[in-house]
Amino acid sequence: ESAAAFGCLMSEMWHGGLDCVSPEGFHAVLRKRYPTFSERTQQDAQEFLICVLNELHEALENVRAQLCKRKRITSAKESRESISETSIITELFEGKLSYDVTCLECKTTTARSESFTVLSLPIPSKRACSLQDCLEHFFQQDTLTSSNQIHCVSCGTKQDATVKASISKAPQIIILHLKRFECRGKRQRKLLTDIHYPLTDLDLSPYSSRHLYNHTEYSLCAVVNHSGLLNCGHYTAFCKHNITKNWYSFDDEEITEIPNSSVQTRTAYLLFY
Repeated sequence: ESAAAFGCLMSEMWHGGLDCVSPEGFHAVLRKRYPTFSERTQQDAQEFLICVLNELHEALENVRAQLCKRKRITSAKESRESISETSIITELFEGKLSYDVTCLECKTTTARSESFTVLSLPIPSKRACSLQDCLEHFFQQDTLTSSNQIHCVSCGTKQDATVKASISKAPQIIILHLKRFECRGKRQRKLLTDIHYPLTDLDLSPYSSRHLYNHTEYSLCAVVNHSGLLNCGHYTAFCKHNITKNWYSFDDEEITEIPNSSVQTRTAYLLFY
């Protein structure tokens, strides 16, 4: 149902004769699965995005499983990988992070990996910084001590360790979430930091495994903006047309073409490269 509703929305957007489209049908399906988004209070766009991606992945994963069964896949490995793990969502948006964990006592390094569809980046400054500053802060080496110690297999005991993350698989489309909403205990606030981000030539090679160095340059294709404060605000979007390469601003039913210079804004919340 969710995939069908999304398909109808895409059809209306690209093939319909309307100047603007309200996603009421798709929202009606999503709010049945996720009641939080039926409330008339401000919800988080990043959380909604993850729900949408997960919902479409599960739906389209099931479709692929049915198609594979019809084709009578005989290889157990091929069946497991194509049926249980992949969809058009994972093919477009899923990347992998690799973590190298080094015991500070015996210097043994172990590696583990995890998949991601959205990278949530900390904002290291209150006034102004660059997207590269956010990325460097996310990928900097951390030291695990006290309650965060690891159990070292070589030592047989808990030890202090360092952990260093890198991108081991770069997605076709990488989504960067700027963590503007900060919660520290009972204190909550929105960070209004002016973050400068490139429209082209975003280079992720400094944060990637060596074999990815030639495949980590990205161009911006969309931005989700949030204006306002923590519990009261308004979402808009900037999107780049894939054919004309022109940028457009989407503010409810108001759609306008904008120059490249207007894409850089201090209200950016989600960046799609």
